Parts: sequence; C-alpha cells; structure tokens
Amino acid sequence: MNREVARLRDEIALREASMADAAKEHATGELTVTEFEAITQREESALERVRRELSDCDEAEPVAARRRIRRTRWLVVALICFAIVLGYALFSSTSPRQVGNSGDGSITLTQSQLIARLLTEGEAEVADGQVVTALNAYQKVLTLDPKNVTALTETGWLDFTAGSAAKKATVVELGIKDLEKAIAVAPRNAAPRLYFAIVADATPGNQKVATTEFREFLRLNPSAGQMAIAEPFLKKLGLAHK
Repeated sequence: MNREVARLRDEIALREASMADAAKEHATGELTVTEFEAITQREESALERVRRELSDCDEAEPVAARRRIRRTRWLVVALICFAIVLGYALFSSTSPRQVGNSGDGSITLTQSQLIARLLTEGEAEVADGQVVTALNAYQKVLTLDPKNVTALTETGWLDFTAGSAAKKATVVELGIKDLEKAIAVAPRNAAPRLYFAIVADATPGNQKVATTEFREFLRLNPSAGQMAIAEPFLKKLGLAHK
C-alpha cells in the first residue's frame, strides 16, 4: 500500500478517535461546551482536509523513508511544564516569514493574505497560552494550504505537548505525524527538524533518534535564535555546537 495513503488513513482514524474521546469527556463534564465545540471544529476541519488529500493522493508520489519516533502508549515528557513558552519561543525564532508561500505555489493572493493573518493569529494565541484557538487558526491554514510548513510544524508541536500533558495517545500521534510531514515537505527547513528533535529527546527511548535529528538540524545552517533554543539539548546529548 502506498505509504502516503496509509498515513492519511491513519490520520483519519486518529482524528475520528480524538472526536470520540472529546464527546465522552464532554458527556462526563471533563470538557466545557466551548472546549468541546472548539475541538470538534478543529478535528472536522482537519478531517475535511485529510479526506481531500486522500481522494487526490497520487499513488506514484514517493514518501522518503526516514527515522521515526518509536511510539509508546503514554509518553512522559519532562518538558511539558514549559511547553507553551518554548512553543512561542520556537515560533518566534524559527517560523519562516514568507507565510504566503505554498508548497506548490498554487494559492491566490487572497489566500496568501488570509494565511498570513491566520498565522499571525496563531502566534498571538500561543503567546497568550490559548492552545485550542491557536490550533484552530493553524488548522484553517492547512485547509487552505495543506503543505504550509509553519502550520504543520506548529500544529504538530502543540498537539504533541497537549496530548502528552493530557495522556492522550491519539493526539500525541497526530502531533508526531504533522511534524514528520513538515520535514517531508521541507527537508531543508531547520524549524520542523528542531521541533522533531526536541520531541524525540522528550520521548522515552528515543535518544538515538534525537541525536540523529539534532545532527541533521546542525547541517541545515540554523539561525542564531534556533541555536539558542537547541543549545541545552545539544549539550545534554553531547552535541554542543563548536
């Protein structure tokens, strides 16, 4: 089976499971009406995007084989206590500023302007700690441009950290998949590689993957801001940049 088709089907199953979990939590009072509606809107928007990608998927399109993070049922992430702060710092210092660019160059000027506005909104919501609304903004970007690297990277990071904190394996899986897709779309972009390396380092049993990803990150001529974020992790793994 084509790997991309399999990935899209897996994502559909995970997002449907996420909606089912949200419905159960809403029924038991764990989620407010506002939170439930926000999650439902996000997942429905994402499902529409993924199903469209699946229907248009080209079986001939190869998906490069690469190292993947080994999944565990529940992830213990030592970085969760400052995940949102780190997420904002990462966005501010690593997100590409040519936010209107599409992976295939097919979007219109109006779409470019809307994408730019949504990315700005997402950044502001992350700064305010409003994860759900930030995710909604990034999901809208992906509806317009499924290959937008900034939105894929930010969605992946936020889903991973939120899912880990709440011990929601389906949400964690979605986050990892989006980070993997961001790297596949832009393998020479240091930002998604940095996020993915940090995720690997934070996930038990994946230090070798983290080391490999950080080494690749260093080969991509990262910015000074990216290096400042990566430095503690590089030192921990014995990869301090010289």
